[in-house]
Amino acid sequence: MALGLLAVLVTACVAGENPQVEAGQAGFFIGLWHGVIAPFSFVVSLFIDNVSIYEVNNNGNWYDFGFVIGAGVLFGGGASARN
Repeated sequence: MALGLLAVLVTACVAGENPQVEAGQAGFFIGLWHGVIAPFSFVVSLFIDNVSIYEVNNNGNWYDFGFVIGAGVLFGGGASARN
């Protein structure tokens, strides 16, 4: 029950277009957040066409850097490679 509730709460924050907000470019912190929620976004994107794991409207290298750092934090980074 708690796991289902957590899944619903996290998937409510997946990356995607919000037509109510003025168009702007996603930066480092949005990339960081999208990296953290990438696995959840991927699962949701399998069932919903307008959800993606990567924000196309971004400012380039800073968004990419944040995305990689966020994904690394989620998956343990270098600490998961130790003996």
